[in-house]
Amino acid sequence: MKQGWLIVNGFLQSEKFEEIYRWLIDAAAKQGMALQKLTNDQLTSILPISSGKTDWRVKPDFVLFWDKDVRLAQMLEAEGFCVLNSAAAIETCDDKALTYIRLKNTEIQMPKTFIAPMTFFKEYPDHAFLMQVENSLGYPMVIKESKGSFGEQVYLIQNHEEAVKKIQEIGHHEFIMQEYIETSKGRDIRINVVGNQVVTAMERTNENDFRANITNGGSMKSYMPTEEESALAVKVCQYLGLDFAGVDILFGKDHEPLLCEVNSNAHFKNIYDCTGVNVADAIMHYIASKSL
Repeated sequence: MKQGWLIVNGFLQSEKFEEIYRWLIDAAAKQGMALQKLTNDQLTSILPISSGKTDWRVKPDFVLFWDKDVRLAQMLEAEGFCVLNSAAAIETCDDKALTYIRLKNTEIQMPKTFIAPMTFFKEYPDHAFLMQVENSLGYPMVIKESKGSFGEQVYLIQNHEEAVKKIQEIGHHEFIMQEYIETSKGRDIRINVVGNQVVTAMERTNENDFRANITNGGSMKSYMPTEEESALAVKVCQYLGLDFAGVDILFGKDHEPLLCEVNSNAHFKNIYDCTGVNVADAIMHYIASKSL
Protein backbone atom coordinates (compact mmCIF):
# COMPACT_ATOMS: atom_id res chain seq x y z
CA MET A 1 0.00 0.00 0.00
CA LYS A 2 1.36 3.40 -0.98
CA GLN A 3 1.75 5.84 1.89
CA GLY A 4 1.60 9.59 1.38
CA TRP A 5 1.78 12.84 3.24
CA LEU A 6 -0.68 15.64 2.48
CA ILE A 7 1.11 18.88 3.33
CA VAL A 8 -1.19 21.81 4.07
CA ASN A 9 -0.77 25.23 5.62
CA GLY A 10 -1.21 25.18 9.37
CA PHE A 11 -2.33 28.79 9.46
CA LEU A 12 -5.26 28.45 7.03
CA GLN A 13 -7.93 27.00 9.23
CA SER A 14 -11.39 27.07 7.69
CA GLU A 15 -13.99 24.57 6.58
CA LYS A 16 -13.38 25.64 2.97
CA PHE A 17 -9.86 24.23 3.14
CA GLU A 18 -10.61 21.30 5.43
CA GLU A 19 -13.23 20.00 2.99
CA ILE A 20 -10.64 19.88 0.21
CA TYR A 21 -8.25 17.96 2.45
CA ARG A 22 -10.95 15.40 3.35
CA TRP A 23 -11.77 14.85 -0.31
CA LEU A 24 -8.12 14.15 -1.11
CA ILE A 25 -7.77 11.74 1.82
CA ASP A 26 -10.98 9.94 0.83
CA ALA A 27 -9.89 9.77 -2.80
CA ALA A 28 -6.58 8.23 -1.74
CA ALA A 29 -8.43 5.57 0.27
CA LYS A 30 -10.47 4.66 -2.82
CA GLN A 31 -7.15 3.92 -4.56
CA GLY A 32 -5.96 1.77 -1.65
CA MET A 33 -3.53 4.42 -0.43
CA ALA A 34 -3.11 5.99 3.00
CA LEU A 35 -2.76 9.78 3.03
CA GLN A 36 -1.75 11.49 6.27
CA LYS A 37 -2.36 15.22 6.68
CA LEU A 38 0.53 17.22 8.12
CA THR A 39 0.84 20.99 8.43
CA ASN A 40 3.84 23.01 7.28
CA ASP A 41 4.52 24.24 10.81
CA GLN A 42 4.58 20.64 12.09
CA LEU A 43 7.18 19.66 9.50
CA THR A 44 9.39 22.63 10.28
CA SER A 45 10.29 21.05 13.62
CA ILE A 46 11.30 17.65 12.22
CA LEU A 47 13.27 18.64 9.13
CA PRO A 48 17.03 18.96 9.83
CA ILE A 49 18.46 22.39 10.44
CA SER A 50 22.09 21.40 9.87
CA SER A 51 23.52 20.16 6.58
CA GLY A 52 23.28 16.48 5.71
CA LYS A 53 20.31 14.21 5.20
CA THR A 54 18.26 12.61 7.93
CA ASP A 55 18.01 8.82 8.11
CA TRP A 56 14.23 8.62 7.86
CA ARG A 57 12.76 5.51 9.48
CA VAL A 58 9.31 5.88 7.99
CA LYS A 59 9.35 7.72 4.70
CA PRO A 60 6.19 8.14 2.61
CA ASP A 61 6.11 7.04 -1.02
CA PHE A 62 5.01 10.52 -2.04
CA VAL A 63 4.21 13.96 -0.69
CA LEU A 64 1.09 15.69 -2.01
CA PHE A 65 2.04 19.31 -1.44
CA TRP A 66 -1.18 21.31 -1.09
CA ASP A 67 0.43 24.56 -0.04
CA LYS A 68 2.62 27.38 -1.37
CA ASP A 69 5.39 27.08 1.22
CA VAL A 70 8.03 26.72 -1.50
CA ARG A 71 11.02 26.60 0.84
CA LEU A 72 9.50 23.66 2.70
CA ALA A 73 8.85 21.85 -0.61
CA GLN A 74 12.47 22.47 -1.57
CA MET A 75 13.64 21.10 1.79
CA LEU A 76 11.58 17.95 1.30
CA GLU A 77 13.03 17.43 -2.17
CA ALA A 78 16.53 17.95 -0.77
CA GLU A 79 15.75 15.16 1.70
CA GLY A 80 14.86 12.85 -1.18
CA PHE A 81 11.07 12.99 -0.95
CA CYS A 82 8.92 12.64 -4.06
CA VAL A 83 6.96 15.91 -4.01
CA LEU A 84 3.90 16.49 -6.19
CA ASN A 85 3.70 19.15 -7.54
CA SER A 86 7.41 19.89 -7.53
CA ALA A 87 8.80 22.85 -5.64
CA ALA A 88 9.85 24.50 -8.91
CA ALA A 89 6.37 24.14 -10.41
CA ILE A 90 4.70 25.53 -7.27
CA GLU A 91 7.09 28.49 -7.16
CA THR A 92 6.46 29.32 -10.82
CA CYS A 93 2.66 29.17 -10.51
CA ASP A 94 2.66 31.23 -7.31
CA ASP A 95 4.44 34.09 -9.07
CA LYS A 96 2.62 35.56 -12.08
CA ALA A 97 5.82 37.20 -13.31
CA LEU A 98 7.69 33.88 -13.19
CA THR A 99 4.84 32.13 -15.01
CA TYR A 100 5.08 34.69 -17.79
CA ILE A 101 8.88 34.41 -18.00
CA ARG A 102 8.81 30.60 -18.18
CA LEU A 103 6.27 30.63 -21.01
CA LYS A 104 7.13 33.78 -22.98
CA ASN A 105 9.37 32.05 -25.55
CA THR A 106 6.95 29.19 -26.20
CA GLU A 107 3.90 28.97 -28.45
CA ILE A 108 1.61 29.71 -25.48
CA GLN A 109 -0.33 32.90 -26.21
CA MET A 110 -0.71 35.36 -23.32
CA PRO A 111 -1.81 38.97 -22.91
CA LYS A 112 1.02 41.42 -23.51
CA THR A 113 2.79 41.71 -20.16
CA PHE A 114 5.39 43.94 -18.50
CA ILE A 115 7.11 43.15 -15.21
CA ALA A 116 7.52 46.08 -12.83
CA PRO A 117 11.15 46.94 -12.07
CA MET A 118 12.48 46.04 -8.65
CA THR A 119 12.69 48.88 -6.15
CA PHE A 120 14.63 49.00 -2.90
CA PHE A 121 12.24 51.69 -1.66
CA LYS A 122 8.76 51.09 -0.27
CA GLU A 123 7.44 53.36 -3.00
CA TYR A 124 8.86 54.17 -6.43
CA PRO A 125 10.61 57.58 -6.38
CA ASP A 126 9.31 58.18 -9.93
CA HIS A 127 7.10 56.43 -12.48
CA ALA A 128 9.05 56.83 -15.71
CA PHE A 129 8.74 53.09 -16.32
CA LEU A 130 4.95 53.38 -16.17
CA MET A 131 4.88 55.96 -18.95
CA GLN A 132 6.87 53.59 -21.17
CA VAL A 133 4.40 50.78 -20.45
CA GLU A 134 1.44 53.08 -21.13
CA ASN A 135 2.74 53.71 -24.64
CA SER A 136 2.47 49.99 -25.34
CA LEU A 137 -0.60 48.91 -23.37
CA GLY A 138 -2.72 52.03 -23.22
CA TYR A 139 -5.76 52.12 -20.92
CA PRO A 140 -7.52 50.35 -19.45
CA MET A 141 -4.73 48.04 -18.31
CA VAL A 142 -4.61 45.34 -15.67
CA ILE A 143 -2.20 45.50 -12.74
CA LYS A 144 -1.66 42.25 -10.86
CA GLU A 145 0.39 41.68 -7.77
CA SER A 146 2.71 38.81 -8.57
CA LYS A 147 1.29 36.74 -5.74
CA GLY A 148 -2.42 36.44 -5.07
CA SER A 149 -5.31 33.97 -5.20
CA PHE A 150 -9.06 33.88 -5.85
CA GLY A 151 -8.89 36.90 -8.16
CA GLU A 152 -7.63 39.13 -5.37
CA GLN A 153 -4.76 41.60 -5.88
CA VAL A 154 -5.91 42.08 -9.50
CA TYR A 155 -6.93 45.60 -10.52
CA LEU A 156 -8.46 47.18 -13.62
CA ILE A 157 -6.82 50.58 -14.13
CA GLN A 158 -8.45 53.29 -16.26
CA ASN A 159 -5.83 56.04 -16.46
CA HIS A 160 -2.38 57.25 -15.42
CA GLU A 161 -3.56 58.76 -12.14
CA GLU A 162 -5.25 55.51 -11.10
CA ALA A 163 -2.12 53.57 -12.01
CA VAL A 164 0.15 55.77 -9.91
CA LYS A 165 -2.23 55.57 -6.94
CA LYS A 166 -2.48 51.76 -7.17
CA ILE A 167 1.29 51.35 -7.51
CA GLN A 168 1.76 53.47 -4.39
CA GLU A 169 -0.79 51.30 -2.55
CA ILE A 170 0.97 48.10 -3.66
CA GLY A 171 4.18 49.49 -2.15
CA HIS A 172 7.10 47.06 -2.12
CA HIS A 173 5.12 44.09 -3.43
CA GLU A 174 6.10 42.83 -6.88
CA PHE A 175 3.57 43.27 -9.69
CA ILE A 176 3.00 42.99 -13.41
CA MET A 177 1.19 45.26 -15.88
CA GLN A 178 -0.89 43.47 -18.46
CA GLU A 179 -2.99 44.09 -21.55
CA TYR A 180 -6.72 44.20 -20.80
CA ILE A 181 -8.62 41.65 -22.88
CA GLU A 182 -11.95 43.39 -23.44
CA THR A 183 -13.41 40.38 -25.27
CA SER A 184 -13.03 38.32 -22.10
CA LYS A 185 -14.50 40.87 -19.68
CA GLY A 186 -16.06 38.96 -16.78
CA ARG A 187 -15.61 35.65 -18.60
CA ASP A 188 -13.00 32.88 -18.60
CA ILE A 189 -12.50 29.12 -18.60
CA ARG A 190 -11.06 26.97 -15.82
CA ILE A 191 -9.60 23.71 -17.13
CA ASN A 192 -8.36 21.10 -14.67
CA VAL A 193 -5.49 18.99 -15.98
CA VAL A 194 -4.13 15.86 -14.29
CA GLY A 195 -1.29 13.81 -15.76
CA ASN A 196 -1.41 15.72 -19.06
CA GLN A 197 -5.10 14.92 -19.47
CA VAL A 198 -8.02 17.33 -19.31
CA VAL A 199 -10.25 16.11 -16.49
CA THR A 200 -13.02 18.70 -16.49
CA ALA A 201 -13.73 22.34 -17.32
CA MET A 202 -16.15 25.12 -16.53
CA GLU A 203 -16.92 28.56 -17.89
CA ARG A 204 -17.12 31.38 -15.36
CA THR A 205 -18.97 34.63 -15.95
CA ASN A 206 -19.51 37.77 -13.92
CA GLU A 207 -21.80 40.58 -15.06
CA ASN A 208 -20.57 42.98 -12.37
CA ASP A 209 -16.79 42.53 -12.40
CA PHE A 210 -14.07 42.20 -15.03
CA ARG A 211 -12.80 39.19 -13.05
CA ALA A 212 -14.80 36.01 -13.55
CA ASN A 213 -13.80 34.29 -10.28
CA ILE A 214 -16.64 32.67 -8.36
CA THR A 215 -15.25 34.22 -5.16
CA ASN A 216 -15.98 37.65 -6.65
CA GLY A 217 -19.62 36.82 -7.33
CA GLY A 218 -19.30 35.04 -10.66
CA SER A 219 -21.48 32.19 -11.90
CA MET A 220 -20.40 28.94 -13.52
CA LYS A 221 -21.52 26.33 -15.99
CA SER A 222 -20.06 23.13 -17.35
CA TYR A 223 -17.92 23.72 -20.42
CA MET A 224 -16.55 21.52 -23.21
CA PRO A 225 -13.20 23.04 -24.18
CA THR A 226 -12.17 23.15 -27.81
CA GLU A 227 -9.17 21.14 -29.02
CA GLU A 228 -7.14 24.36 -29.09
CA GLU A 229 -8.11 25.27 -25.52
CA SER A 230 -7.39 21.76 -24.24
CA ALA A 231 -4.03 21.68 -26.04
CA LEU A 232 -3.04 25.01 -24.51
CA ALA A 233 -3.91 23.84 -20.98
CA VAL A 234 -1.97 20.59 -21.36
CA LYS A 235 1.07 22.27 -22.96
CA VAL A 236 1.21 24.83 -20.15
CA CYS A 237 1.35 22.01 -17.60
CA GLN A 238 4.06 20.24 -19.57
CA TYR A 239 6.21 23.36 -19.88
CA LEU A 240 5.89 24.11 -16.16
CA GLY A 241 6.41 20.50 -15.05
CA LEU A 242 3.00 20.21 -13.36
CA ASP A 243 1.47 16.86 -12.41
CA PHE A 244 -1.89 18.58 -11.93
CA ALA A 245 -3.20 22.13 -12.14
CA GLY A 246 -6.11 24.45 -12.78
CA VAL A 247 -5.45 26.47 -15.93
CA ASP A 248 -7.40 29.70 -16.48
CA ILE A 249 -7.95 30.78 -20.08
CA LEU A 250 -9.25 34.04 -21.55
CA PHE A 251 -11.11 34.59 -24.82
CA GLY A 252 -9.06 36.64 -27.33
CA LYS A 253 -10.56 39.08 -29.82
CA ASP A 254 -10.53 36.41 -32.56
CA HIS A 255 -11.75 33.74 -30.10
CA GLU A 256 -8.20 32.46 -29.67
CA PRO A 257 -7.41 31.10 -26.18
CA LEU A 258 -5.04 33.21 -24.09
CA LEU A 259 -3.45 31.98 -20.89
CA CYS A 260 -4.53 34.00 -17.85
CA GLU A 261 -2.83 32.12 -15.00
CA VAL A 262 -2.04 28.68 -13.60
CA ASN A 263 -2.92 27.27 -10.17
CA SER A 264 -0.72 24.43 -8.92
CA ASN A 265 -3.19 23.45 -6.18
CA ALA A 266 -6.48 24.75 -7.53
CA HIS A 267 -9.52 24.36 -5.30
CA PHE A 268 -11.97 21.97 -6.92
CA LYS A 269 -15.16 22.27 -4.86
CA ASN A 270 -16.75 24.76 -7.28
CA ILE A 271 -15.92 22.75 -10.36
CA TYR A 272 -17.33 19.63 -8.69
CA ASP A 273 -20.59 21.47 -7.92
CA CYS A 274 -20.66 22.63 -11.53
CA THR A 275 -19.67 19.46 -13.41
CA GLY A 276 -20.00 16.57 -10.93
CA VAL A 277 -16.36 15.62 -11.60
CA ASN A 278 -14.25 15.09 -8.49
CA VAL A 279 -10.74 16.26 -9.37
CA ALA A 280 -9.42 14.69 -6.14
CA ASP A 281 -10.26 11.26 -7.57
CA ALA A 282 -8.34 12.04 -10.75
CA ILE A 283 -5.30 13.27 -8.81
CA MET A 284 -5.14 10.23 -6.55
CA HIS A 285 -5.74 7.81 -9.43
CA TYR A 286 -2.84 9.46 -11.25
CA ILE A 287 -0.56 9.14 -8.19
CA ALA A 288 -1.63 5.51 -7.62
CA SER A 289 -0.73 4.59 -11.21
CA LYS A 290 2.48 6.61 -11.29
CA SER A 291 5.82 4.88 -10.82
CA LEU A 292 7.34 6.73 -7.85
